[in-house]
Parts: sequence; structure tokens; C-alpha cells
Amino acid sequence: MGQKHTNENPYHIAQNRIKTAVEMLGMSPDAYERLKSPDRIVEASICIEMDSGRLKRFTGYRSQHNNALGPYKGGIRFSPEVNADEVKALSMWMTLKCAVAGIPLGGGKGGIRCDPKKMSRQELERLSRGYIRQVGCVLGEKMDVPAPDVYTNPQIMAWMMDEFQMLYGGRYEPRVITGKPLQLGGSPGRLDATARGGCYAVREAAKTIGLDTDGASVAVHGFGNAGRFAALLSEELLGCKIIAVSDSRGGILNNEGMDVRALIEHKEATGTVTGFDKAEPIAAPQLLNLPVDILYPSSIENVISEKNAPQVKARIICELANGPITPGADEILEKEDILVVPDLLANSGGVIVSFFEWQQNAWDVAETSRQLDLKIIDAFRHLHTYQLGKKGATMREAAYMLALERLVETMRIRGWADFD
Repeated sequence: MGQKHTNENPYHIAQNRIKTAVEMLGMSPDAYERLKSPDRIVEASICIEMDSGRLKRFTGYRSQHNNALGPYKGGIRFSPEVNADEVKALSMWMTLKCAVAGIPLGGGKGGIRCDPKKMSRQELERLSRGYIRQVGCVLGEKMDVPAPDVYTNPQIMAWMMDEFQMLYGGRYEPRVITGKPLQLGGSPGRLDATARGGCYAVREAAKTIGLDTDGASVAVHGFGNAGRFAALLSEELLGCKIIAVSDSRGGILNNEGMDVRALIEHKEATGTVTGFDKAEPIAAPQLLNLPVDILYPSSIENVISEKNAPQVKARIICELANGPITPGADEILEKEDILVVPDLLANSGGVIVSFFEWQQNAWDVAETSRQLDLKIIDAFRHLHTYQLGKKGATMREAAYMLALERLVETMRIRGWADFD
């Protein structure tokens, strides 16, 4: 059994969380009015030739939420689940994520509704270039800067950057897209940045509850790029023991711990974690209920809901996915005294390293990782101190409140509104 989620609309969840934070801060309703929806949403029809010679039409999106802090910034995902509300919500979360991380970028997100697992390399290239032909007019290094996301990668970013260059006068603009191959100015360390930032955040969170990560048990729900690196880095950086992982085809469990590098090799060879010979099968939903120290929801939205939250037994949940916990589940987890490191901070490593690339910092992997660590430490400690000053606020509520204060003040300074 694979990943499951509820039907709660992520766009409505994002809106409600912002509205709640505005009310908790006693801000003017005008602040919510300004931030409750994106500045622009582009929906494009992309028609390409398939390998069969037939034409096929795909729907693509680009949502630009807010650029008060800087150019819109956010990934492009290829998935059968992509829709307008999803990319709008993700662009809103990106705005808030950049504000929490303290980087001068705004929030954007894009996607194409397709099944990349059923497409050839040539079809993916045509689709990537077709997307840029349709939405490139709203992109640019000082306007909107895309990056990889679910089922996209540096190669797809290279095709998109190349298409942008050909469309707009042949100008070489490497800053128009981040997450590129190293040969095109990509940043060393970008591939594992989301997971690495999450591990750094877990390390800081563990200190606040007195948890020694050396030997701590870990479960990873979703073994894509973020999940597999979370498992590997939790083992290598934090000394954790990875006892359970899952992907879209099912899960596996070994209470004694697994060799993560061997598991990654198995996943690359077979396309799934299931069938790994040094673990027993487990249903992916059951993984969420294991009595572990650290749980990484790393797959899709809404996997922890009011229905299964009462059975969650982790001490720390680090949201590597966007929106994996529903609002109703949040209340239950808070009562159980489970520390949730919210997505606005937990998975900000990707956009932080993308910011380094956008700045064109020519650092090696070690320096990129060191700079990311410093950013996460600063963001976590600032947020934790802020939370303690807002008595009764959860870490997530504090993240939204802190982000909104920074955003509203920036918009006020720019003269967009007084928000009195």
C-alpha cells in the first residue's frame, strides 16, 4: 500500500493558517486580504509531439504569490496530481518560508500535470521546453526564478534555462533558474539541501527537548530525493538509526536499523524500497504510527490527519514535505506534546541553497553546507525564541506569525499599504 492523504484542499489550509496568524497578531484584516491569494496565476496549455508521432496536450501552471521581499522563487513539479489550488498553496508557503529563513526572495511555484514515469527522456525535454515557451514571459532572474521540485531535476532545469536563452535574444542568464547542473553554474550541495537543512533543524529541535540523536530511531515516510537523503544524513550526521522507510509501493521495517546506502542501491535498482532483503514489509500508513524518536513525512500533503494523528508516537516530526499535517491533526499532536518542526522551516534548505546559487556564490560543497547550517541555526533559534515570547503558540503558529510580521513590515515600508 502506498502513500495516502485526505482530500483537504491545501490552498484553503494555507489561507486559513494565514488568517489565524493575522488574528493572533491582532493585525488589520487588510493584511490577510493582501496575502490570501497569489498576485498572479498562469495556466498554460502545452502541446507536444510524443514519441509515437501523435500530439498530446498538457496543462501547466505558474503561481506568483508575493514579491515584497524579492523575486518570486519556487520549484516546478511534474506530477499527475498537479492542479491550480496546489501550486497556489505552495507559492504561498514559499513566500512565508523565505520570510522565516530571512532570505530576500518571494514565493512562487509551478507544475505540469503529467506522469513523468511514463514519459521518455525526449518527451520530457519537449515538455520542459514547451513549458518555458508558454510561461517564460513571466520569468526572469529579477522577476521569478524556478527550481526543481517533485519529479524534476537538474537536467530538466538545464533544458528550461536553454529554452529561455533561445527565446529571449540568446542572452545567457544562468540566474533565471536554480538547481541547475554544476556545469551550468549550479550550486554544489543543492541535491541534498532540503534534507540536509531538515537534519540541521532536527538537531536543533532535539536540543530543546533533551533528545540525544546518537542512536535515536527514525522513520521516513516517502523515499524520494528528500526522504532518501534525510535517511542517509540522519545516519551520517546525527548518528541516528533508520528503522523504517516507505515509498509509493509500500514500506519496510527493521527495528535493529538499516544500512541506508545499501537501501538506496536497492531502490535505484528496483524502483522501490519494498523487497529489501534486510527488512520486513510494513504498510506505509502503519509507518506513521511507529514509536520512533524522529519522523520525517517526506512524501505528499495531508498524510497525518485527525484520523491517524492519535496513533502517532514520534517525539519529533520534521516536515520535509509541504503541508503533510492537517490543521486538525496539529491540535492532536500538540496535546500529545509532540514537537513539530513546521515545513516553513524544516524544508527550507532547498530554497536557501537556491538563494546561494542565485547569488552565484562559488562555494564548494563543504562551504555550502556550512553556510546552510548557519542559516538553519539562526532561523531555528530565532523562531524558537519568538515562540517562547508568544505564550501558547505552537512552533507552526509562531512560524506563520514571524513570517507575517516580516512581510507586513516590508510591504508597509514599500508603501503597498499601512495595514492599520
